[in-house]
Amino acid sequence: MAYYGPNSGIWGQPISNLTVVDKVPPEIMHLIDPHWYQFPPMNPLWHSIIGFVIFLLSVVSVIGNGVVIYIFTTAKSLRTPSNLFVVNLALSDFMMMSTNGFTMVYNCWFETWALGVLMCDLYAFTGSLFGCCSIWTMTMIALDRYNVIVKGLSGKPLTNTGAILRILLCWLIGVFFGSLPMLGWNRYVPEGNMTACGTDYLTDDWFHKSYILTYSFFVYYVPLFTIIYSYVYIVKAVTEHEKGMREQAKRMNMQSLRSGDDGKAAEMKLAKIALVTISLWFMAWTPYTVINYTGVFQTAQISPLATIWGSVFAKANAVYNPIVYGISHPRYRAALYRRFPSLACNDVPIGDDKSMASDTSAVSCGTPTETTTTSA
Repeated sequence: MAYYGPNSGIWGQPISNLTVVDKVPPEIMHLIDPHWYQFPPMNPLWHSIIGFVIFLLSVVSVIGNGVVIYIFTTAKSLRTPSNLFVVNLALSDFMMMSTNGFTMVYNCWFETWALGVLMCDLYAFTGSLFGCCSIWTMTMIALDRYNVIVKGLSGKPLTNTGAILRILLCWLIGVFFGSLPMLGWNRYVPEGNMTACGTDYLTDDWFHKSYILTYSFFVYYVPLFTIIYSYVYIVKAVTEHEKGMREQAKRMNMQSLRSGDDGKAAEMKLAKIALVTISLWFMAWTPYTVINYTGVFQTAQISPLATIWGSVFAKANAVYNPIVYGISHPRYRAALYRRFPSLACNDVPIGDDKSMASDTSAVSCGTPTETTTTSA
């Protein structure tokens, strides 16, 4: 039996001949890479901590994204093409935590993967499906804002049909990449902590490695640089617009065409939103990418404890998405206050749906140059 006491390792792991795979059920032992046999069992305290954290994240995400879906689908003023992206993002995050979050909590209780081969495949597939869908939906949101703010009147207005087609593309990307490991390109295996399943990044052949590299290119690098490109030009466009207004005011011998310093405030607010959006996205999905690349290129030894953080940071993304894309939306806050006053910040005037629909000063997600014809 494992011993946890003064002579245990620095992270509380037992000093014994046991390994992290000893509790793995026999029916999935063939999926375990030999790499993990060198590590002792994780301290049960780690399983308890991770299980508790994932449980909290799951509850907050399910409630938060559920409220976003309810508000955006029931408030008439929020039924716009651009807001379909927000609903889809909330739906994919809701489904990810409903399927993956509580499943991981269950396995943390048993300190190993206790659900068999089929559930391992389904867990990893749904995680990849909903993760891809969320990532590409955030990319579509960034491209929509780029179209409205940067292209302006020269851009093609988004329609319900256009939004739905883009949403279907997001789901197709998720289904495509999520299905490939079950069809033979790479495979789904228990991760080092043995309480979650993911892609096999340790098998030393380029057939398996090529999937990881292809997946990361289309589901990490392309969305990341698209989002960065979009927000950089959005901030640039707003800055140039505000500069033009200040120059026009100067020619008219006026201090400003706006009341107070609204222009500068708008620029700073948009810059902060862009920075927060990109930073949170990078923080959420980079740990998984680093772990996968470390295994593919064998640049360092991956411990079971290290594999946990990819799951934690990715699942945390489903918690703050409704905050970034929902609560920063002025009309959403107004509708939220009307339906759930205890969950809202009462910082916006509350009116009926008709009055909100005619409010041309409302903007989507805090972007100062969008009007009600965009994602408001």
